[in-house]
Amino acid sequence: MSTMKVNKIAIVSLSSGILGEDAVAHERELGIKRLKDWGLEVEFMPNSLKGLTYIKDHPEKRAEDLLAAFEDDSVDMILCAIGGDDTYRLLPYLFEHDELKQVAKSKIFLGFSDTTKNHFMLNKLGIKTFYGQAFLTDICELDKKMLPYSQAYFEELIETGTIKEIHPSDVWYEERKNFSKQAVGTSRVSHKNNGFELLRGPQQFSGEILGGCIESIYDFFDNSRYEDTVSLTQKYHLFPSLDEWRGKILLLESSEAKSTPEKYRRMVKALVNYGIFDVVSGVLVGQAQDKVYYEEYKQILLEEIKNADLPIVYNLNVGHSTPHCIVPFGTKAEVDVNQQIIKFFN
Repeated sequence: MSTMKVNKIAIVSLSSGILGEDAVAHERELGIKRLKDWGLEVEFMPNSLKGLTYIKDHPEKRAEDLLAAFEDDSVDMILCAIGGDDTYRLLPYLFEHDELKQVAKSKIFLGFSDTTKNHFMLNKLGIKTFYGQAFLTDICELDKKMLPYSQAYFEELIETGTIKEIHPSDVWYEERKNFSKQAVGTSRVSHKNNGFELLRGPQQFSGEILGGCIESIYDFFDNSRYEDTVSLTQKYHLFPSLDEWRGKILLLESSEAKSTPEKYRRMVKALVNYGIFDVVSGVLVGQAQDKVYYEEYKQILLEEIKNADLPIVYNLNVGHSTPHCIVPFGTKAEVDVNQQIIKFFN
């Protein structure tokens, strides 16, 4: 393992504080053991295990953990515990006095879901990040080992510091209903997966990928979840301008909330109104959890995105559908649907 790029991982709770709760102690132990079996040193940042209430009440402490993890040169990789719904509250503590800018440097940052907003924070500072897995959801998988597809990408990332290419998974898994101690060692229900599906446009296109969970992205445009997401997004210029989106590939995946088709249409429309589909070079869409509303979401994308030349690729194994690949953000990507591959050029 001497070629391993990653020696030390710092685990942060930037959204939910569930990682610190007794209810997930069995998952935590599983995850720590797996990381140590890879020969990795694991550090839980000081506030990451303080539980749901403390983490909810102290966004400034979550921000402190992120800053400290970047500042510590012994940390090669920052791994998010899980998602949540209010990591946007870290913005003032990271950007008001350029706190994040002063310490941010090139190291591996991995997370998904609400962490979408943290990816946008780092993108703003020119830091490349990795989207698609988290500690509790992937490393702590209750099966006898990590899911093979997810594990292959995680191993590639810790051994080489990068991801070379993504292929579709042969299977997709139903989400677990039971995460209790009794579920340890039990397998998920799996189904055959059909690969990347081209909904429209050319088979091949390229650009740097950026995006994430559509429900999290919608918060940039809509205050229904929290009353200040739009104002803080605008104050700290978190969502890139159309000029910055030009030529990029937009990644969209949907959350475990399983938004109704009506809500999904509203979220897509917000992006249409922003003008993003007039400037990006392509759209990649993750398979929804449990393949919910599979045909409905597809139809909505085709109806609402008016740019008929824009390639839309559907059914990626990324985000809230299991298993999870890892998508590099800020790195040139080439998509080839015919070959069922996305290649990255670092």
